[in-house]
Amino acid sequence: MIALRGPSTSYDLKRAIGRSVGYFWNFPHAQLYSEPKRLEEAGLLELDEEDSGRRRKTFSITDAGRKALRDWMAEPVNEHFELRDVAEIKLFFSELAGPDDVARLAKEQVLQHERRIAEYEEMQRRFGHIEEVAGRMITLELGLGMEYAALEFWRRVRERADRGEFKTEKRPPQD
Repeated sequence: MIALRGPSTSYDLKRAIGRSVGYFWNFPHAQLYSEPKRLEEAGLLELDEEDSGRRRKTFSITDAGRKALRDWMAEPVNEHFELRDVAEIKLFFSELAGPDDVARLAKEQVLQHERRIAEYEEMQRRFGHIEEVAGRMITLELGLGMEYAALEFWRRVRERADRGEFKTEKRPPQD
């Protein structure tokens, strides 16, 4: 991210990632404070620290950092696509749920995916024509495709749940 946007503080990185790769690459925000320090110690980033005031720590990429980045970008990716979806894991264990839980889960997921699609389409409308970011917008196409697929999936789950097709735990009525 520093190679892309230029010298940055950890806070700058947090904001930039929240508006870009954070949509598809989730990691703890604490990593944005520890990782630049580790990369600086490895000689891949350079630290410029203010002497007074807020004492901001601004990191810049070094020549060695650019070389390491280029080497990493050139490596093949042999890992399988990873998906970690709490809703999907709940659906997997749905036979342990109450009678209305699957329908409620599916309804919530439909709404969430509709909202995310609207958000992505707005991003596409606002930024898709800007030449400086056009190359990075390709990831948005994958995100939209995945959101549309997930939306269709959860709509089908909702329909099946409405028809009572999911075996769920019969819970006694609550007082």
